Amino acid sequence: MSEPEPVYVTKTFLPPLEEYVRYLEGIWERNQLTNNGPLVRELEDRLKDYLGVKHLFCVSNGTIALQIAIKALGLTGEIITTPFSYVATTSSIVWEGCTPVFVDILPEDLCIDPDLIEAAVTEWTTAILATHVYGFPCDVDTIGAVARKHGLKVIYDSAHAFGVRYRGESVLRHGDIATLSFHATKLFHTAEGGALVTDDDDLAHRIEYMRNFGHRGQEEFWGLGINGKVSEFHAAMGLCMLPHMSGITAGRRAVCEEYDRLLLRAPLRVPKPRAGTDWNYAYYPVLFPTEEDLLEVRDRLAGASIFPRRYFYPTLDTLDYVSGDAPPCAADCARRVLCLPLSAEMPEADVRRVAGAVSSGSPTGGGAERG
Repeated sequence: MSEPEPVYVTKTFLPPLEEYVRYLEGIWERNQLTNNGPLVRELEDRLKDYLGVKHLFCVSNGTIALQIAIKALGLTGEIITTPFSYVATTSSIVWEGCTPVFVDILPEDLCIDPDLIEAAVTEWTTAILATHVYGFPCDVDTIGAVARKHGLKVIYDSAHAFGVRYRGESVLRHGDIATLSFHATKLFHTAEGGALVTDDDDLAHRIEYMRNFGHRGQEEFWGLGINGKVSEFHAAMGLCMLPHMSGITAGRRAVCEEYDRLLLRAPLRVPKPRAGTDWNYAYYPVLFPTEEDLLEVRDRLAGASIFPRRYFYPTLDTLDYVSGDAPPCAADCARRVLCLPLSAEMPEADVRRVAGAVSSGSPTGGGAERG
């Protein structure tokens, strides 16, 4: 008997090759490969329309987007953030010479607990950097109110939140700056890439020159900058992806709904976004009763050539270049959360394979909680 095809936590969507080749032909004709070429400008314009935002700047990756955001806002001292996120959220703070201060997360959606932020504010606090975990919107109203009260800037790490709308508008409209990742594992990708979004005209000007060495023409400079540019090849991939986004979202939604049905009686909790969210189905996280349960299921899945991921484990307070105690809810959830395989083109048979392996050996009764 042949081994089953492996199923990974995600599968990158690739548009038809001929669509990409048409853009490549134009690049060959123009012989401009980078330096804010026409495809980059076209992609930025189309993304602004698609997402409903005022200013958007493509950069080479999502980590550079975070670093530029911190620099553009002139942040120093302490930045309040979440320990339950990808490492880049915290490493960017440290890289820019600031100090991350961790507060705990909400058990419902695993986003930062806004009611704990104010107690963490000190005289050295300059900003809040919160993550829309799994594309679930943070409590942007409470975070915004705390920021205004204490004169803090707000950055949202929106790497998971492409296309997410909250109460009828793009979640990217909240905060001073929102950052995006266009990595190949994301719903919308440019193979590698990212972006910064802002409504502020002055910030937009700063971001634009900061991503291009600070240039003001060929021989003058606005100020300090870095090489955060994106190439025409990456922009071409993004332009190919955009027309497929509705199908990608629909495909991922269908997989999530099938998981919901198949795992209904499994002893799991499936986090869901807050009310008023038009979600993008970026991930399918499940919380097991204990870490031992998670590890048992992960081993069983591996034995069936199925490879989920522990997004996000361990919590970022464990990094050796930061200090602080482990927030209890974040530490507990990180030990028990597993993201199941999910992609737009995932065959129903694979969904059943995954769900069957997750449920195998589970006790009956006491089915999955939702939300």
